[in-house]
Amino acid sequence: MNSIDRYMARLIAVPLISTLLISAMLLVLDRMLRLFDFVATEGGPVSVVWRMLANLLPEYLGLGIPIGLMLGVLLAFRRLATSSELDVLRAVGMSYTRLLKVPYMYAIALTLLNFSIVGFVQPWARYNYEQLRFELRTGALGASIKVGEFTNFGSKMTLRIESSQNEGRDLKGIFVQMITNDGSPLAVTAESGQFLRSDDPDTIIFKLTNGTLVHRDKGSPVPRVLTFNTHNLPIPLPKYEQFRKRGDKNLELTLPELARIGGNRESDPKQRDTSRSAFHFRLAEVLSMFLLPMLAAALGIPPKRSTSALGVFLSIVMIVTYHKVNEYAQSIGSLGRIDPIFALWAPFLLFAGLTLWMYYTVAYVPGGQPIAGLEKVFEKVGKFFKRFVPGRRKKEVAA
Repeated sequence: MNSIDRYMARLIAVPLISTLLISAMLLVLDRMLRLFDFVATEGGPVSVVWRMLANLLPEYLGLGIPIGLMLGVLLAFRRLATSSELDVLRAVGMSYTRLLKVPYMYAIALTLLNFSIVGFVQPWARYNYEQLRFELRTGALGASIKVGEFTNFGSKMTLRIESSQNEGRDLKGIFVQMITNDGSPLAVTAESGQFLRSDDPDTIIFKLTNGTLVHRDKGSPVPRVLTFNTHNLPIPLPKYEQFRKRGDKNLELTLPELARIGGNRESDPKQRDTSRSAFHFRLAEVLSMFLLPMLAAALGIPPKRSTSALGVFLSIVMIVTYHKVNEYAQSIGSLGRIDPIFALWAPFLLFAGLTLWMYYTVAYVPGGQPIAGLEKVFEKVGKFFKRFVPGRRKKEVAA
């Protein structure tokens, strides 16, 4: 790698990494607020939020990597063009194809990374995320005890704590009402208490200190009252249903699993169509990354004597639009109305044809600018709105 390639690599690396980190952080922050609200509503531990966000990170990287690659290459070419360095490189015989050597090194590496994420890591992460949501809803992760409120553990136990100290290890002002295994009611009040593990994973020990126990047996009309200094109250943990197996949703299937189900003639037709659509959707999304360096070069080079940022705006619009079109094509292919191959690869071919035309116009047509018409419209719209800027109007009146 010569000095020019190293220079291109540095120009691409900074915006690529910055865009990837910023996009991932924005998506994480947006979901974090909703997850905190969801976990607080379900009464689960706060630590589960970080586990859920970690399982969402592969999905966010699958969206952020193409955008990061696109903006990294685009901003590198834009800097070369606006600083006239591109003219110097072209004057010494460097073609656009030669300048795309380093961008395609990035593209190959990031495509392989995105393929591994989308094809193998993301399905398992998505399944783990859905499992955490299920466990939160059913209480399998353990409900947090809210001080001063009645907390239900299943349908047979109610607990109230007046105060909590030492990060929940020391509980004060305890009231417990529960139904024992034989169906008789039991009520306990205690000055303090502490939860302890037991040998039985389905039972937890609640060690109570200085309290009163009231137990009403079915065979006796008079309740039994017991005052104690220390009492170990075994509490059976509620039984929870098992979470479904992985693979009930296509998002949770890896690429080989999707290919196997989609190619099985004996499988359910609806499942086969949805699996084939998901398989081709992921492949089309990953392979489209090989087109991004050429598209970035075409959009990143503004017209001569122009510093317009229209290409940056169009690049984001084109990537997002292509992604949304693929999502719609996947849903149509899943319904069986259109063959998934045609539904997913027809937009890919159109996107590839548009990208190749734009790159050919910039690289091989003298003075070619694929978005020249849009640049003129953008410039006229900008001049129109500048008339309404207060400072500019005062200068025109003074003149």
